[in-house]
Amino acid sequence: MERMIIAGVDRSARSRAAADWATREAMLRAVPLRVVHVVSPDAPDPVHRWPYRGEDVADHVVAELVDRHPALTVRGKILAGTPGPVLRTAGDGAQLLVVGLRGEGGHAGVTVGSTAAALATDSAGPVVLVPGTLADNGPPRPSAGVTVGVDVRTPAGSALDFAFEAARLRGARLHAVYAWELPAHAAASPLPVLEEDRATWEDDEVQLLSDALRPWRAKYPDVDVLEDVVLFTPVEALAHASEGAELMVVGRRSGSAATVRELLEHCRCPVAVVPS
Repeated sequence: MERMIIAGVDRSARSRAAADWATREAMLRAVPLRVVHVVSPDAPDPVHRWPYRGEDVADHVVAELVDRHPALTVRGKILAGTPGPVLRTAGDGAQLLVVGLRGEGGHAGVTVGSTAAALATDSAGPVVLVPGTLADNGPPRPSAGVTVGVDVRTPAGSALDFAFEAARLRGARLHAVYAWELPAHAAASPLPVLEEDRATWEDDEVQLLSDALRPWRAKYPDVDVLEDVVLFTPVEALAHASEGAELMVVGRRSGSAATVRELLEHCRCPVAVVPS
């Protein structure tokens, strides 16, 4: 894995929010940042595009970033093709690929752009999707914490490694969220669940989360972990937890694309999607 972070940008303020987030992450990890702008081969003549020529986008963003962060090691790059596949290839081997949740294209009311959706489901390495709302809110609070979704029965080791390391780098608390559900027979029953039964089942789930996290607690003894077991769907639980988070981390497995996409629609902070 190359020690580098890649930020995909276009002309939108939303992609600037992603570049800003990538800048802070590169400086936190002490690695170079590469700003990549993908130009379609059949795009209109650049002289007719606003606000500046396509080949200048990456350099323009780099100049803005260096002006605010003189110590940043960064360079721009222009690539030709379709943004999703080109950025996916460019991100192969990098520590992290960062893009806006939506770029300059798309329609009003669309939360997740096609490029972000494609990278979230197909990227070979970790990809962070940054919501455009951060463009108006300034930098996230350093102490806001990192949240990770945990499947206690098949923990995603790569996502947990990423989340613990992100929390360690920030000196922040890690909020480990596990969304459980009632046993099938109880969920299907027309009768209300007895409180003592629910308490027993929840205690069992709490123990499962504790067991699942034990290896990572041992590996990262300095990370403060809040274990949270909630009776919600995974998307509901993580969307709620994202309201106070600096970063949300989720694992991606085969067949989980729809869940990841739904989470991106509702999450209120940057989301790191880490392939298992």
